Formats: sequence, structure tokens, C-alpha cells
Amino acid sequence: MATVELTFSALPAHVRTARLVATAIARRTGVAEALLDEVRLAVGEACSRAVEAHRVHCPGEPIRIELCDDSGRFEVTVTDSAPSDDLEQAYKDEEGPPTAVNGTALASLLPADTLMSGFGIAVIAALADDVEVYPSAKGLRIRMSWPAHATGLTPA
Repeated sequence: MATVELTFSALPAHVRTARLVATAIARRTGVAEALLDEVRLAVGEACSRAVEAHRVHCPGEPIRIELCDDSGRFEVTVTDSAPSDDLEQAYKDEEGPPTAVNGTALASLLPADTLMSGFGIAVIAALADDVEVYPSAKGLRIRMSWPAHATGLTPA
């Protein structure tokens, strides 16, 4: 299993870079050409949501992305560090169980004032083959994956 890690500051301009990197790695890991637009859009949506949250709560903290090929799947995890009081009350431990898998009512998991954020997660769930959302008092982690048919990342 090969993993690429990327961190970037909470600036909208960096979302485009994250989309380009994710698409290039998805192509290299064997994601079907027909799915690359979905990868690009889902990663862009997850990163935009994280940038928005960071700009409000913690603009100096970086956003983290992990991209890996594992067991015939291309997996992207976007992690933010934006705290949420509502989530802190719901999850006293460091990280709660996954609270969303494709098809689950995702907007209800987030505070009422973040409806657009919930909508963004619903869009991600429609674009990715498999999605899990892990809320915690220390931020939100969105894991999404697509089928890949190559043997793994190879050097350029």
C-alpha cells in the first residue's frame, strides 16, 4: 500500500491543487477514466468544506489529505481541525464511530448553522463509491474511496 500525504493552508486557491493531485494519483492507481471527474469533484467539495471551516475556526491550522491505494481501492481522507461544540458534546472521546455511509441523512449530523456543509457532504456521498464521516471535538474526517484496478502507485 502506497500513501501520499498532503497538507495545505486554509486558502481556497489550494483546493484546486488538491483536486489536481488527487486526480493524477487516482489515474495512476487505476481508477477508471469515467470516475476521475467524480474523484475531482468529491475531493474539491471535501477540501472546500474544510477550508470554510478552518477560515472560521482555525485559519492558521493546515488541512490534511491522505491518498492511498489499498486492496484494489483508491482512498482519499480529508481531515480538518475545526472544533465544533455540538460534536464535542456528542463525542467525548477523541473520535466517534463513522456516522455516515452513503445514503445516510448526513445534514442532521451537523449543527443547524452548517446546512451548506451538510449539503457538501451529501454531494460527496453521491460522488464517491464509499464514504465515511468521522466527527470529533478536534475536527472532521471524511474518508471516500473508489475502485482501482492497477497494482499500486509507481514512480514517475
